[in-house]
Amino acid sequence: MFDSKRNFAFSFCGYKVESYFLQENFANQKCDFIFAKDYNAIAMEQNNNLNKPATATQEPEQKVWYAIRVTFNREMKVKDDLDLRGIESFIPMKYVMGTRRGRRVKKLVPTIHNLIFFRIEPSAMREYKATTKLPIRYIMNPATKKPVVVPDKEMQNFIAVAGTYDEQLEYITPKPGQFTRGDRVRILGGPFEGAEGILKRVKGDSRVVVSVQGLVAIVTTSIHPSLLEKLPKEK
Repeated sequence: MFDSKRNFAFSFCGYKVESYFLQENFANQKCDFIFAKDYNAIAMEQNNNLNKPATATQEPEQKVWYAIRVTFNREMKVKDDLDLRGIESFIPMKYVMGTRRGRRVKKLVPTIHNLIFFRIEPSAMREYKATTKLPIRYIMNPATKKPVVVPDKEMQNFIAVAGTYDEQLEYITPKPGQFTRGDRVRILGGPFEGAEGILKRVKGDSRVVVSVQGLVAIVTTSIHPSLLEKLPKEK
């Protein structure tokens, strides 16, 4: 038989509670509670909690494109590591002729050694840089003293051209301000469709220069004027 007069104590919502059973049937027990704090104090505390301002929800980090310098020509090893981790990356590549087992073959190689771009959240970038054993370092913006971050649109234009692996693409390292003149255009057709850049005349041909944060630029092959759309000047 259950002792209906047995007293016990426990915690309930942070308050010490003393109770005793009023019925012998444990499955249908009814209890009287004597709280250590009176009801007015409890109600007051609950109201205060309701009136507290809600904690602001932290916005999730956005992924950005970092330009990273890799030493000792290990950019492909860095890319392989990033691929294993599911991190998006891009290395400008080109086809070159080489020899394998006595045969002439065409293979893809980095166009610019020691340079890789990858898209990652800033906090994840800091963690990766601090923990990887691969020889990487930020490319710094000399004006802001911060790592170079390439805008998404600029990177899309660069990938649209460099990702074609066109053998006639010309890669150059631009000098500051070298590509500020000329009309901004969008390519409407062909392998570079959708890319935007600055129109230049090279030996009488229309070419488009696509640059990335003053780090690298690509000069396309000759493009017919009918495939170019003039864009408004950037403000």
